[in-house]
Amino acid sequence: MKLNLNLNNARFEITAVRPEQYPKNDLPEITFVGRSNVGKSSLINTMLNRKNLAKVAATPGRTRVINFYNIDDKLYFVDLPGYGFAKVPKTMKTGWKDIIETYLIERKQLKKVIMLVDIRHSPTSDDVLMHEWLKAMRKSYVVVATKLDKIPRTKIKERISDIRSILKLEDDVKIIPFSSETRQGRDELWDEILDESYFVESYFS
Repeated sequence: MKLNLNLNNARFEITAVRPEQYPKNDLPEITFVGRSNVGKSSLINTMLNRKNLAKVAATPGRTRVINFYNIDDKLYFVDLPGYGFAKVPKTMKTGWKDIIETYLIERKQLKKVIMLVDIRHSPTSDDVLMHEWLKAMRKSYVVVATKLDKIPRTKIKERISDIRSILKLEDDVKIIPFSSETRQGRDELWDEILDESYFVESYFS
């Protein structure tokens, strides 16, 4: 049985940097990671049928906070800072690393990680490191290839194969092609998020 959500009740709840600032409840959290400018905010808005709930940063790579979006008081979407943007100071990159790793390691409410990569380009060394970390830490995750509308349909299979090869994904790890413009991939990603035992255990036991 799937969890029923009223997306009209989705709202931004809080911005956090340190664990003591995270929401004080046990709702399941679905967390989005990816390089700066990969389209995390646009994807979150598309998933929630909104235009501007998740704000797109004016300057890529400058966001250094975690944003929590409450969905119908039943789960959170959690937007982590984008990583890998070259045109920022080294100290800022260190700050990102601490913020991201602290959340991923310490947050028990984290149930699934949505890792975003840009379908137009091969995954970077930062993407490879993120995937290796998720795998080593045994996190439940799915890979989403964003900006699908930016490439010809004839190139989709080739690009997906490239992503799978460079990240060295196991056969059972899904790659969902996604477009915030056409909304392709939205239903498939919702199915991946909601068809999980943690929701059944939390709400239907």
